Amino acid sequence: MQQFIHAPEQVQLPLFEAFLAQPVLPGLKASELARKSSQPELFSELSLRGAPGHCHSLLAPVLRELSEEDETRWLTLIAPPSSLTQAWLRDAGLNRERILLLQPRGKQSPLQLACEALRLGRSHTVVSWLGNVNATARQQLLRAASAGNAQSLNIRLG
Repeated sequence: MQQFIHAPEQVQLPLFEAFLAQPVLPGLKASELARKSSQPELFSELSLRGAPGHCHSLLAPVLRELSEEDETRWLTLIAPPSSLTQAWLRDAGLNRERILLLQPRGKQSPLQLACEALRLGRSHTVVSWLGNVNATARQQLLRAASAGNAQSLNIRLG
């Protein structure tokens, strides 16, 4: 049974859309592109490999941009690496008044916590560090993001 979801009044743009001005797949028609861009991307991944300092330098502007969204909801970070401290957030120029840092408790997994944060809808974007996300976990994140009108961004550090 297919569910129909009421479109939000303010559509969120997919992460990194500005960098994708030109179609990357040959033969993709403008009508297909327009149709795809009208549906927000609910799940994105960013894979960073290299020295931790370099990865943090690449991650900082992404998180800074998300923390400065003109949005009343939070940017939520789920189970960030221990190197992403309050001092790092401040030094990276993030708006710490709009950020929630959450760690799973007890037997709760980071995936369960990310899904719950997405489903609640109090965050415009939930950034998680889940490693490789399999198809089942991806579907869970997509359903939760859709329910909460939020975006899920998984960061994979290599």
